[in-house]
Amino acid sequence: MRDDLPIDEEILKALRMVAPGTAIYDALEMILRARTGALIVVGDTQAVLDLVNGGFKIDVEMFPAALYELAKMDGAIIMSSDGRRILYANTHLTPDPMIPSQESGARHRTAERVAKQTGQLVISISQRRNVISLYKGNSKYTLRDISVILAKANQALSTLEKYKAVYQQALTNLTALEFEELVTLYDVTSCIQRAQMVNRIRKEIERYIAELGSEGRLVRMQLDELVSDIENEGLLIVRDYYQPTSGEPATAVWESFNEWSSEDLLDLSLIARRLGYGANMNNLDAPVTPRAFRVLTKVPRLPMPVIENLVQRFQNLSGIAQASLEELDSVEGIGEVRARAIKESLRRLREQALLDRHL
Repeated sequence: MRDDLPIDEEILKALRMVAPGTAIYDALEMILRARTGALIVVGDTQAVLDLVNGGFKIDVEMFPAALYELAKMDGAIIMSSDGRRILYANTHLTPDPMIPSQESGARHRTAERVAKQTGQLVISISQRRNVISLYKGNSKYTLRDISVILAKANQALSTLEKYKAVYQQALTNLTALEFEELVTLYDVTSCIQRAQMVNRIRKEIERYIAELGSEGRLVRMQLDELVSDIENEGLLIVRDYYQPTSGEPATAVWESFNEWSSEDLLDLSLIARRLGYGANMNNLDAPVTPRAFRVLTKVPRLPMPVIENLVQRFQNLSGIAQASLEELDSVEGIGEVRARAIKESLRRLREQALLDRHL
């Protein structure tokens, strides 16, 4: 699987189960070094048990040395779904031979078919090539050496840091334009595009962290520090500018961008169309007005229900910024103290955004 391809949650869950720091990982390493090969099914559903022929029912607690010794036998090993017990050893698996498989070796072909037929995690270790492959449903993932993953993770962190800097500058510019009432659709779609790029790099690093297991603690700390202050910005931009033509919520629109190809994401007119503004390229120069969800989340101790009340009452950022203390005070959830805090915070945010834009 290439690094630029998306990876589903099932494979991520499987990666965490066999990552460094787990008992299964220790066993797989022992099998790999001994070059004995293995076929292991992690799942004891009825669909799996129906494919089991022969072998030995042992039902013992899983520990690395036991799994390693049992792998010396030719047949497959069946483990419980949580990976804590070894249920069967030296079994023969008989998946449907009509299930298509792109694998050439008998062990990997069986693993792929069992995974597709049962939906359970199947681990295949090649005796000849010394490679560990994970199969889950229709997905396949080949485990790599920890040093290779660490190098890729560090490279991705460096790339994320650069993309984040560009994205933050775009957000600062957008905030300044919002207070000046000069935002165009181009500014909005550009920020959403950059938000998605940052989000995709973050997901790639999370995949590395899942595969690194206990070796990925430092990578996780660096990732959390990098994305903590921009994690929800993309969704909030969509909430600010989305023009619903149906009952589809803004959250669904934001999540739909995750499924787009990189080529589609580079086309700002497609993003504009998804936001409900039509497909005309000239639309990108059209002025748009923010509802103010994103800016109001930067006001300290202002909960989302109160933000939603403000947006519902005043419709946009300009209306909120120009509202008097009495008008703000009349909104549900806002008293005199909070009204003053909102006015003061918006003033500081405006000054800071205008200043930072020119730095």
